[in-house]
Amino acid sequence: MKKYIFLFTVFQLFSLGVFAQEDQKHRQAIIALIDDYAEARELQDTILLKKILMPNIDQLVSSGEWRMGIQSAVEGMQRSSIANHGKRTLTVDKIKFITDDVSIVDAKYVIENTNGIKREMWSTFLVVFTDKGWKISAIRNMLPTR
Repeated sequence: MKKYIFLFTVFQLFSLGVFAQEDQKHRQAIIALIDDYAEARELQDTILLKKILMPNIDQLVSSGEWRMGIQSAVEGMQRSSIANHGKRTLTVDKIKFITDDVSIVDAKYVIENTNGIKREMWSTFLVVFTDKGWKISAIRNMLPTR
């Protein structure tokens, strides 16, 4: 009996190690996705945006504007990038796996304009694992009042 308990314990520890590696791999891919989003916004790269966004994306921006669908989101992102010049930095703070293929990502979002003024916000992303990797399904931008 002790032999079976030992084997079961070894199997559990091995499984935990495999799952931890897989989890870390997904976390790194999600962080890379958010980095790609920041780069696409910075460069106004609509090809990259269309590659990393789900077709049915919806986005709620800090002004209260809803952008529904990929065309509306990409056009709104372009308008926003033109109107809000500056270096965009998104730093992932938390990743919460809802299921194996759906995660919520919270990121600090800073736009620093050319005169050094920083606009500090939060962005929350709903990301989905597809046959083409992780993609952004929804974005919520928040401008804290304090």
